Amino acid sequence: MATDSSSTSRPAAEGISTFKGQDRALRADRLGTGGLLLSVLAATAPLMVVAGVMPTTFAVMGIVGQPLLYVVLGLVLVLFGVGYAEMSRHVHNAGAFYAYISRGLGATAGASAALVALVAYNALQVGIYGIFGFEVSGLFATYTNLSVAWWIPALVAALVVGALGWLKIDVNARVLGVLLIVEVALVVIFDLAAVADPAAEGLSLHAFNPDTLSGAGVGTALCFCIAAFLGFEQAPVYAEETSRPHILVPRVMFLAVGGVAVFFALSSWALTVATGPSAVVAESQKQSAGLLFGLTEDRLGTTFTDILHVLFVTGMFAAMVSFHNVVARYAFAMGREGLLPAAFGRTNSASGAPGTGSLLQTAVSVIVVIVFAVADDKPTGDPTVPVLHLFTWFGNIGSLGVIVLMAAASASVVVFFVRRGAAGAQAWRLATSAVAGIALLVIAVYTVKDFDVLVGAGPGSALSWLLPGIIGLALVAGLAQGLLLKARKPEAHARIGLGNEAFQLERAAGEAS
Repeated sequence: MATDSSSTSRPAAEGISTFKGQDRALRADRLGTGGLLLSVLAATAPLMVVAGVMPTTFAVMGIVGQPLLYVVLGLVLVLFGVGYAEMSRHVHNAGAFYAYISRGLGATAGASAALVALVAYNALQVGIYGIFGFEVSGLFATYTNLSVAWWIPALVAALVVGALGWLKIDVNARVLGVLLIVEVALVVIFDLAAVADPAAEGLSLHAFNPDTLSGAGVGTALCFCIAAFLGFEQAPVYAEETSRPHILVPRVMFLAVGGVAVFFALSSWALTVATGPSAVVAESQKQSAGLLFGLTEDRLGTTFTDILHVLFVTGMFAAMVSFHNVVARYAFAMGREGLLPAAFGRTNSASGAPGTGSLLQTAVSVIVVIVFAVADDKPTGDPTVPVLHLFTWFGNIGSLGVIVLMAAASASVVVFFVRRGAAGAQAWRLATSAVAGIALLVIAVYTVKDFDVLVGAGPGSALSWLLPGIIGLALVAGLAQGLLLKARKPEAHARIGLGNEAFQLERAAGEAS
C-alpha cells in the first residue's frame, strides 16, 4: 500500500468536520480483560479448527509436523504483536488495522486498508454460514429424521446474529464466552483421552521434529494454519469500548496469541498421538472432518461425540457473532471518517452498538447465502458443493486479506515510530515488526501462489486468480477512493484514521471557544 507522507504528519485537528453528538463515539467502559478476551477468542472457533482445519491440513499437505507449525506461527504473530500492541497505546480506533496503517503509511493507504478489512472480515464471517448450515442440516437428519435444506439454518443464523449485533457488547461477550469455554473444555478432554489411550506408536513427539516439515507443502500449510489464529488481531477494534485500552488491548492480544498457539499445537499433537504419526495423514484423507468425531467415539463414547457435534455448531455460531461485531465496527469507523455514507458512523441510541454497520453485514450475509442457495438448486448437482465452496472460497479470501493487512500494519509500525523520531527508543519493537512483516509477506505470496490448492480447484482454474483478485481489487479500489478524497474532500481525507480522537478534539475546541 502506498505511503502518503502528508497524511502521516498532518495535525490531528486539521480539516476535521464537526461531529454532532455522542452517537459518533462507541461507548467506553463496556469491556474488561475477560469480556474482551472472550470476544476475541470466539473468532478462533477452536472446535472448528480442531475438527475441520487440522484434518484438512494433514490430508491435503501430507505434513505430519502440523503441531510445530502452530508453534512457528505463534512466534511470528508474537513478533507482530509487539509493534501492533505498541501502536494500540497511541491509536484507539474501532478501525484498528486501517487506523494504524493510516497513521504510519498515510491516509490514502489507510483508505485502501479499510476496504480490504471490510471485504476480508465480511468474507470470513459469511463463509462460516455455509459449513454451519450444512452441519445443522446434518444434525436434523441424524436426530430428527427431518430433511432441512442447508440454507434455511444459514439464513436463520444470519438473522439471529444480526439481531445480536443490535444488543450491548457485554451481552454478546457473555454469549460468546459460555460457548467458547465449553468448546475448549471438550477439546481438552479429548486431548487428555488421546494421551491416556495413544495409538500403537505411543506418546510420540515425532510431530514436533523439524524434519517433518521438509517438502514443498510447508508454505501452503502455513496458509491453512494461520487461519486458526485469526481473531487475536481484532482486540484493537474494541479499544474505544474499554476503560484502559493502552493496557487491556496489548494484554489481550498476547494472551490470545500465546493461548491459541499452545492450545492448537497440543490439540494437533493429540490427533497424531491418537492415530499414530505414521497414520495421521492417511486417516485424515480417509475421514476428513470426521476424524475427530471418530476418535472421540472410540475413546469417550457416543454421548460425548453427540455433544461435540452440537458444540461444533455452537462454536461456529460464536465465531459468526464475533466476526459480525468486527465488521460492524469497521463499517462504523469508515462511516465516521467519510469512507462510507455518514449513516454508518452513528451508533444506536439505546445500546450504543454500531447498528447500521450491523445491518450492512446482515444484508451481505443474507444475499450471499441466497445466491449459493439458488446455485444449489440443481437436481443433478452435488448438494454439498455450493456449501463447501461458500466455506472454503470465502474463508481463504478473508484469510488472505487479513494476512495482507498484518504485513502492511507491520510496515506501518516501523514508519510511524521512525517519523516520530522514536526509532532509537523503539528499536527492538521495530526490528520485531520488520521480521514479522517479512514473514507475513512470504505467507501471503504462498497463499496467492497456491490458492488453487487452498480452495480445491485445478491448477489451471480461473478461481486461482479470480478469488484472490477480490482482495487485490479491494486494495486498488481503496487506494483510488483515498486519492479521490484527497483531491475533492481534503477535510475527509485528513480525518482518515483519527476516529474518536477527531470527535474529542473538535468537542474540546468547541468548549474552549
